[in-house]
Amino acid sequence: MGQNNAERRVVITGLGAVTPIGHDVETFWRNLLDGVCGVDKITAFDPSGFESQIAAEVKGFDAAPAFPSVKEMRRTDRFSQFGVHAAWQALTDSGIDLNKADRDQIGVVIASGIGGLYTTAEQHKVLLERGPGRMSAFTIPMLILNMASGLFAMYHKLRGPNFSTCSACASANHAIGEAWRIIKMGDAQVVFAGGAEATIIPLGVGGFCAMKALSTRNHDPKRASRPFDAERDGFVMGEGAGVLVLEELEHAKARGAKIYCELVGYGASADANHVTAPDPDGAGAALCMKRALQTGRLNPEEVDYINAHGTSTVLGDIAETKAIKSVFGAHARKLAVSSIKGSTGHMLGAAGAVELIACVKAIETGIVPPTINYEKPDPECDLDYVPNKPRELKVNVALNNSFGFGGHNACIAIKRFTG
Repeated sequence: MGQNNAERRVVITGLGAVTPIGHDVETFWRNLLDGVCGVDKITAFDPSGFESQIAAEVKGFDAAPAFPSVKEMRRTDRFSQFGVHAAWQALTDSGIDLNKADRDQIGVVIASGIGGLYTTAEQHKVLLERGPGRMSAFTIPMLILNMASGLFAMYHKLRGPNFSTCSACASANHAIGEAWRIIKMGDAQVVFAGGAEATIIPLGVGGFCAMKALSTRNHDPKRASRPFDAERDGFVMGEGAGVLVLEELEHAKARGAKIYCELVGYGASADANHVTAPDPDGAGAALCMKRALQTGRLNPEEVDYINAHGTSTVLGDIAETKAIKSVFGAHARKLAVSSIKGSTGHMLGAAGAVELIACVKAIETGIVPPTINYEKPDPECDLDYVPNKPRELKVNVALNNSFGFGGHNACIAIKRFTG
């Protein structure tokens, strides 16, 4: 190649998404800009008796086109079905011809925060009711959270680096950042990176209810997820997947790829504070944003848009607001900051990937997605959250924030590709 590793540039050349507001990127993006909300009363099971009875479910989804056979699809957990389908979409969008590609140089890093919770719950029931001899032989391959990565590589014979990251709600951003590093270090030319999650079952909802983490606005589901709004009362569970194709620039140019934008920076940090609560001053979140700017060789004033983690929790939204102010100073007031979780709910280990796709589309279209359900300003959350309606804005540089239980923080920086 004649390049040293530091000079290797990474671009985004393919997108795929399965979300509560659309099972492909264009439908997702159109509905996001239209303010469509995917939150409703839970239909996957009877939520009576649960403190929170609402979620953003992926309804009417057919994973089969992304699988070798329906039989094979049925041997996979719902989260893997989402992840494989999103990766298949990204492959199609990228235009990569695998018959001409060096499959040793193509990796897959699809994250999950929790993995195969459907399978865990189902097979545990079988164990208790019918005994160990009746458990599925696919129990372990279905529930382990690396399997979305493994399956997609198997189906397409991709032999590059392949693993999964797990850092709760920061999982997908970590996957994308580590994929970027893999390409920068010369260990692959292309990496499919993102996250997948499917936890809207009694075990998952009950567990988050027990933590008092979820919104209980059961009477008004469409207005329950309300990032940065003064009346927010917790997050709303979502599900789905997002996968992006990251590609070394010269490789992309050589095949005439469509380049959406360049991925220039990645920052990771820990709050080292509490099991679930964020650092109250947002110090860990600020550190990961600073590191993304540093690795991206960006000045804070160059950033036009931040896709916030913005989960609609009382403490989290305040901490993130403080973090943005500490990193950007006076420029924090000039930034557009929005959270799409009002529309999608919180997709946990898939959130960062779907939200990075929203950042990519903002650069491509010159439109920033809104924070819906922002009705009553919170004096402690006093930035420009692009309330309720999309905004025309030329975005040259965008940051994507993801923060997870355990104090895990990850930030991705992307910029308009200029050749």
